[in-house]
Amino acid sequence: MLTINQLLDLSHSAAGSYLAGFSYPWQALDGISGLICALGKTLGEDYRLLAPDVWVHNTAVIAPTAFIGGPCIIGPNTEVRHCAFIRGSALIGADCVVGNSTEIKNAILFDRVQVPHFNYVGDSILGYCAHMGAGAVTSNVKSDQSPVVVRMNGERFETGRQKVGAVLCDHAEIGCNSVLNPGTIVGRCATVYPTSCVRGFVPPDSIYKTDGTIVNKTGRDL
Repeated sequence: MLTINQLLDLSHSAAGSYLAGFSYPWQALDGISGLICALGKTLGEDYRLLAPDVWVHNTAVIAPTAFIGGPCIIGPNTEVRHCAFIRGSALIGADCVVGNSTEIKNAILFDRVQVPHFNYVGDSILGYCAHMGAGAVTSNVKSDQSPVVVRMNGERFETGRQKVGAVLCDHAEIGCNSVLNPGTIVGRCATVYPTSCVRGFVPPDSIYKTDGTIVNKTGRDL
C-alpha cells in the first residue's frame, strides 16, 4: 500500500512520468531539482522565466512580496500569495494555492493542492486536491537526526534519508495546526483532525483524531 502507484494518481502532475520510475515516494526526493531543470527547458511560450531556473505560467498570479528561488516551476492558474517563501526545488502544479507565509522546499505539489496559510512543506509530496489547514506543517527531520523510517501496520521501511517530510495522497485533508512527523503518509480522502500530532500511516478514507485514534469514515475503529 506504500508504492507510488498505490498512493497517487500520477496523471495530475507534470512529475507523473518521473515518479512512475520509483517504487516508493521517498526515493524520488533526491531528484526533484534535476527534474525541474529538465522540465523547465521543455516549457513553451506559455511560461515566463521569472528568475534563473524559475519558470512561471503566464496565468499564475504571484504576489510582489513572494520569494521564489530556483529551480522551480509554477503551473497554470496557481496563486502564490503575500510573503510566500519558495526556497527552491519546488514543482507546483496547476490551480494550486501557496498562501501567506507558507514555506516550500524540495517538494512536489500535484494539481489543485492548497497550502494557503502559514504552512511548511519540506521534502514532501502532496497529491491531487490535498489541503493543509492554517498552521499545519510537515516535519522533515527527526530530533536525533537519524534516518527516517516509514512505519505501516508494524512494518518498517528504511528510507535511508535524514530528511523525509510527508506524503499526502489525493484529497487528503489536514486540520489546522497539525504536525505531520517525518515519514508520515496520509491516505486518499483521509482526514486529520486539527491540532493533531501524526506519525506513520493514516489509511485511506479514515479519520485521524487528535488523541491518535483512527476510525474509518463510517465510524468503525481501525
